[in-house]
Amino acid sequence: MIPYGRQDISDDDIAAVVDVLRSDFLTQGPVVPQFEAAVATYVGAAHACAVNSATSALHVACMALDLGPGDRLWTVPNTFVASANVGIYCGAEVDFVDITADTYLMCPDALEAKLRAAKATGTLPKVLIPVHFAGQSCDMARIGALAKDYGIRVIEDASHAIGARYRDAPVGNCAHSDIAVFSFHPVKIITTAEGGLATTQDDHLAQRMRLHLSHGVTRETDLMQGPSDGPWYYQQVTLGYNYRMTEMQAALGLSQMSRLDDFVARRNQLAAQYDALLTDLEVGCPAQSADSYSAYHLYPIQVADRARVFSDLRDSGLGVNVHYIPVHLQPFYAARGFARGDFPKAEAYYDHAISIPLYAGLSDADQLTVVNAIKDALAKG
Repeated sequence: MIPYGRQDISDDDIAAVVDVLRSDFLTQGPVVPQFEAAVATYVGAAHACAVNSATSALHVACMALDLGPGDRLWTVPNTFVASANVGIYCGAEVDFVDITADTYLMCPDALEAKLRAAKATGTLPKVLIPVHFAGQSCDMARIGALAKDYGIRVIEDASHAIGARYRDAPVGNCAHSDIAVFSFHPVKIITTAEGGLATTQDDHLAQRMRLHLSHGVTRETDLMQGPSDGPWYYQQVTLGYNYRMTEMQAALGLSQMSRLDDFVARRNQLAAQYDALLTDLEVGCPAQSADSYSAYHLYPIQVADRARVFSDLRDSGLGVNVHYIPVHLQPFYAARGFARGDFPKAEAYYDHAISIPLYAGLSDADQLTVVNAIKDALAKG
């Protein structure tokens, strides 16, 4: 089986985790801050807050921005459900902005029209979550400018995009957003087994996220109400969660950071090869903006008869997948009033989408196997 995505674990990665297992700290030790500092330095952010999943990172980001009952969060339908669910966690209403037909990213034109209509009805969102789908950045300059004009806070869901660049600057530097979030799930660009991280340039937002990721508890005297009783003392000053990353996870992530650029370069090489190898086939390939250097977490293709082609590819030993079923079509969101036809471009993308194998360890020979299997599946139609 050739999977659609796969982690790449080296002997150095294993040694880094073993070193932690033999150390004094398995959690709340020195390695998590080292990993945070490495990511912050890489993307050019003032702060990085590591957590146990990207979902947790999105949640603490929303809480840091005071998203709550009576507020609205907008994201795209073409994403994993977590991008929307975090709004529900905070008690907010959730709505969606359709995608472009070629890049599958949040459409700035659709966003601008929706914002204009929402302003007229007093229903503007408090938080906007554009998603850097498949590793390519959204048009953040335009999205960020629209958000500023309408007084909206922005969280970049960059779960697919560590190592990516936008206008030749690292994704995660928050040049056009308040907070950016990365995922380190095993199929992502680098992994901490499970894990996530939020970056920001804002000292106050970083402080708030740190409180929310660890029970709302602090030992910092300037955050306490009244004087400290002593060096043992702590206070819970807000409601938080146990979203901490372990030392083992951070050690793995810190080791993987040394190969991040190599991973992304190989993914770009494989994507370029797919572009060339699939040119003459009846396959739609993802468009790339000139402003973006994608991390290529995914390579989603479009085919006419998705169900049959998907089945044939699975039967041929390819672990293909579909990313994503539009969130608004999930039963939970359908029960909240959404229906097919609400976001036609996301629905049209989904109806024909297949994510084919793409990961740094994919060999050229295995890539040719993938392409030949696609050729065979299409020929059967």
